[in-house]
Parts: sequence; C-alpha cells; structure tokens
Amino acid sequence: MTVPQLEEELENLTTLAVVNDSNSAEKPNLKGDWLNLLLLLLLYAMQGILFGLAMAMPIILQSNKNVTYKDQALFSLVEWPYSLKLIWAPLVDSLYVQKIGRRKSWLIPVQYSIGACFIYMAGNIDEWLPETGKPDILKLSSVFFVTKMLAATQFIVVDSWALTMLKKNNVGYASTCYAIGIVMGMMISYLCSVLLTTEDFSNKYLRFSADVGGVFTMKCFFYVLEKDNRLEEDCVKLNIVQNYSLLWDILKLPSIQLLVISMVTAKIGFAATDGVSILKLMDAGVPKETIMAIKTTILVVKMISPLAVAKYTSGPKPITVYLTSTPIRLLWNVSIFAFLYYTPKLINKNGFVNIPIYYYGLLLFILSIHGILNQIMTISSLAFFSRISDTRFGGTYMTLLTTFYNLGASWTSSVAIGMIDFLTFIQCSLDDKNNCSTPNLKNMCKTLDGDCVVIVNGYYVEMAVCTIIGVIWFCIFRNILKKFQNKGPSHWLVNIKRPRK
Repeated sequence: MTVPQLEEELENLTTLAVVNDSNSAEKPNLKGDWLNLLLLLLLYAMQGILFGLAMAMPIILQSNKNVTYKDQALFSLVEWPYSLKLIWAPLVDSLYVQKIGRRKSWLIPVQYSIGACFIYMAGNIDEWLPETGKPDILKLSSVFFVTKMLAATQFIVVDSWALTMLKKNNVGYASTCYAIGIVMGMMISYLCSVLLTTEDFSNKYLRFSADVGGVFTMKCFFYVLEKDNRLEEDCVKLNIVQNYSLLWDILKLPSIQLLVISMVTAKIGFAATDGVSILKLMDAGVPKETIMAIKTTILVVKMISPLAVAKYTSGPKPITVYLTSTPIRLLWNVSIFAFLYYTPKLINKNGFVNIPIYYYGLLLFILSIHGILNQIMTISSLAFFSRISDTRFGGTYMTLLTTFYNLGASWTSSVAIGMIDFLTFIQCSLDDKNNCSTPNLKNMCKTLDGDCVVIVNGYYVEMAVCTIIGVIWFCIFRNILKKFQNKGPSHWLVNIKRPRK
C-alpha cells in the first residue's frame, strides 16, 4: 500500500468511527422503524417455531421409558448448528443476487428448504417416534440437525439484516424483537407438538367426551426489496476469501478474544439447571403434560419481560443488565436444587403420584424466575453484540459473536446431560458389588428381591460444581465486561483495505 492509499484508508476509518460514535450517542427513536420492527418480529417468530419444537422433543422422548440419558445426549447435538454457523456465515455475506437483495437471496431458499424438511418429517415421524417401542434417535437427530442448519442460516441472515434495517440508534431493539418473536414461535411449537398431541390433556381440557389420541398429531404439525440504513461509506463488498479472512481479522482484536472466552464459558454455571432440571422433574414423577402446560404459561411471561427491560437493553450499557442478572441466577440455582430434592416427597403419597395444588404454584414460580432471568441475559447479550458489530460486515461479525454465545450453551448442555450417568452411583440394596449398570445386573438384583438404589445422585453433584464455577467466572469477568461496554464503536472496527473500484 502506498503512502497516499494509507492516508486515504486512515481517513476513511476515522470518518466511519466519528459517524458511528455520533450515532451511538443518539437516543433510541422508533419513528420510521415500526414496520421494520414488525418484520423482524415476524421473522424471529418463524424461527421460534422450529426452535421450540427442538426444545420440546427431549421432553417427548423422556416420557418413553426406553430412552436413556445417552440418547438424550445424542439428540442434544441438534443444537450444535447454532454454534457452528460461523463456518458458513462468510458465504452468506459474500454470495447473493443483487436484484433479489443481499439478505433475501438467502432467506427465500432457506424458507423453502425448511418447508421441504417439514414435509419429509411428516411422512416419517410416526415411524421414528412410535407410541410404543424405542424411538429412532439417530434418524430424528439427523433430520433435526439438517433442519437446524437451515434455521441457523436464517439466523445469520436476520441478525445481520437487523443491523442495517434499523437505524443505528435503534439496533438495541433488535434483541427485543428476537426475544418476543422466538417466544411466540415456541408457544406455537409447544402447543402443537406436546399439549395438543397428548390424549390426557386433550380429553381433560379440549373435548366434551373422551377419545383416543390428541386433537393434533406430530404429522399434522409438520404439514403445516431490502431496506438498508447504512451510509454509503459503510458499504463494503468483499469476496468469499476476504470474508473468511475477515473472521481472523475480527478475532485478532484483543477485546474480541476476551469477549469470546467469556461467552464460551459463561453458561457453565447454569449447565445443570438449563440442560437437566426438566428431565429430572420427569424422573421424579411430574407428568410431561404438567411441565409443558406450565412452560407454555411461562412463555407468555417471557414475551412481556423483554418489554420491561427494553429501556435498559436498548441503551448504551446493556451488559450492566447481564452482570446484574448473573449473581441472581446463580443464587436461583440453590432454589432449583432444593425444589428438585424435595419434589419426590411432595408429589408422592403411599407410592402413588399425587400432586398437590400448591406444588403447581411453586413449580410455576421457580421455572418463571429461571426463564425470565435467562431471557434477560440473552437479550442484553444480543443488544451488546448489535451495538459493537461493524455494520460493514454485519452477517459475519454478528454471527461470530452469536456463534460463540450459542457454543457456550451447546457444549455445556451436552456435557451436563452426558455426565449425569457418570456422576451417579447406584447399587443393589442386597448386593453391594452389583452397581445395576446394565439390564442384566438390574434383573439379577430383582431376582434377589432387592432394589437398585441411588447412592450418589449425579445431578446434585453437577449442580454444586457448576454453581461454584459460575461464581468464579463472575468474579473474573465482571470488571472486564464492564470496561467493554464503555468503549466506543470505533474500538470494535476491523481495519481492512477497501476494495478499489
């Protein structure tokens, strides 16, 4: 690069920094952005349908006695595309048809592909998920994984589009649209995939006379010009190679490196709570219909909570909200720990499950607080990512940040579920050497008129360890993240050579 070119490049970067810094100082003003917010809300709601379906599936599987925690760990891998989408994010940023639109070039085929996957699942779901017998976990996981890859691609498109669709001073509201839209889609998924497909729930609440099956089936469920607010100097066209090299340029920023480390490890403190607690409630005897009815009710609360904190998450310091919520959520781990520990005693009477009315209230309260705290932390994180992302390369930059954030949830959840059996110790009540680890050993214990008794419950061990690690994480990263949000947008810009016309 020659000296004049270098001077021009520095001048361009300085101009862009001043523009971004001045825009970031403006207060949010939604005038002229309402239609864009509604569009974002709709797009995120469409993604929430698949998101909620994948979250409901482990509960459906857990109700089958033939499904083990190893099977659940295998199915949990369907969440990994959200953590791997960084691999193809540069393609989304660099390959598109100009006449169709930079984002719609991907959004339209992805939507059609997801629809094709739903039709394929509709024709095979009864075989993969039979009412009796062991589900085909491998096929279910494979198809859901592909569908999740498509949904992850749509996330790349919508997240990056939000950065340029909204005015710079309104990008913080993108996370609010995300939170509300995802919950709306999840509510549809929960209602259709679990509650409306359940015979007991349908007969009790939806029918005048008892009938076989739910009012809805899983098979039926599956059948079921871009505006750009960027300034001219913000628009940079990169080819595929440049977009992939851009990932490295972003990761070379020292602050990004620390931010990535913090996001990948942030969910360790909540791994047992998020990944295993609901499954343990079902193991304790709480019916899946009860859990799903309560979770559906909680979704309504989670739709309202983003509005309550929007004033703070859309402001200049959303990480403050995140850091305030973290110790409260870690403390809430203790409440969930105690609640699950006493659940068998509260709902079992004379060997039969008999759930008292007050238990429903406690369950709703416990899960509501947990869900709201998780929601607030997610919104504040995404709002911060929206503010620091370089809008010149929105798809790649935003996807890099959200990928590592999702990776933090994916790997901790998979490890938490997979480690339960390893940390749990069981032995036959009449034979200390029999650990009841196989069906044959369990049968041998029964022939002696003994029972396989849990000596050490791996869930409680895991919960304690995760909470301690979470406290350590908070002490390490609290001040680091506070300093990050005080840095202006120019601090996060990527210094690259602009392509010559």
